[in-house]
Amino acid sequence: MAGNTIGKRFCVTTWGESHGAAIGAVIDGCPAGLALSVADIQGTLDRRKPGGLPSETSRREADQVEILSGVFEKRTTGTPIALIIYNRDHESHDYDRIRGLFRPGHGDFTYTEKYGFRDHRGGGRASGRETAARVAAGAVAEKICRQYGLDVMAYTIMLGGIWADRKEISEVNHEQINANLLKCQDHEASKHMVEKLEEVRKEGDTLGGIVEILVRGCPTGLGEPVFDKIDADLAKALMSVGSVKGVEIGDGFDTAGKRGSENNDIQVSKGYLSNHAGGILAGITNGNEIVIRVACKPIPSITKAQTCLDADGHEIEYAIKGRHDICVIPRIIPVCEAMVWITLADHLLRNRTARI
Repeated sequence: MAGNTIGKRFCVTTWGESHGAAIGAVIDGCPAGLALSVADIQGTLDRRKPGGLPSETSRREADQVEILSGVFEKRTTGTPIALIIYNRDHESHDYDRIRGLFRPGHGDFTYTEKYGFRDHRGGGRASGRETAARVAAGAVAEKICRQYGLDVMAYTIMLGGIWADRKEISEVNHEQINANLLKCQDHEASKHMVEKLEEVRKEGDTLGGIVEILVRGCPTGLGEPVFDKIDADLAKALMSVGSVKGVEIGDGFDTAGKRGSENNDIQVSKGYLSNHAGGILAGITNGNEIVIRVACKPIPSITKAQTCLDADGHEIEYAIKGRHDICVIPRIIPVCEAMVWITLADHLLRNRTARI
């Protein structure tokens, strides 16, 4: 496999480019008999579309998914599920002037070095557009996981240096997160984040942020020794999202400054007294909530003039034209959830063979 597939039992392959005819996913390993319709997938895809913020792209794709195979009479057949989403609103001419340029922060140079040739339109395969296929596949994985009682929610905890007032994990809920466009549990902080986005948009720049992901209801015992630890697989799945530059689980980097007596999660008859480990011990789920945070870089497509190299090695001043988001938040939130759903579905199905 050439890096386009994730999973060992529940396998997802995405395909397509930002300005190609379509993008999509093929899911292999989904059990037969799962109730599944277009509506189950479409609702999740709609959450990834721009939601009305002036900082979001003006590209308006319907992202209408079609199921080509693997489903009959609204139930999965056990054969590969093929999903397709047509690209309807791409404006490739915006990229003609940068055909031979290597834009800072993009994959233009590295893709050319690897393949000797690249699709320059909108970033091609490296575009964030590819994540729509992940979200579609994640909706199928979610259907599997919810039968086991799992729930996954992602939400904004920092954007552009503005931090949300952190609530106790037990207080976080879907209604609270969905009550504002940035999917932030702190509605007052969200207002300042929106103001920051507008300020930076006018300056022709972009922002990064941090998303936290919470998994509730995860059974104990998910994860494989040694290289397929569930935290390792979750980290890989999330790091495979183009904008993600860091992943931490539980207390993450803060654990490096603690003593063992401070970091150990004491288990008593009523459960754990803390959750510094983020729900995972020795790469296997321990029944506590799984807590993950991902750091998202600023989008590299900025309208400020920058220096870049062309294919002949010349330094050129240029400014990007086209339609781009100012920040991947909040549109990356359903993408993060999808990657977690896919990883959990894979491990749930793999765990069926752990015992006689």
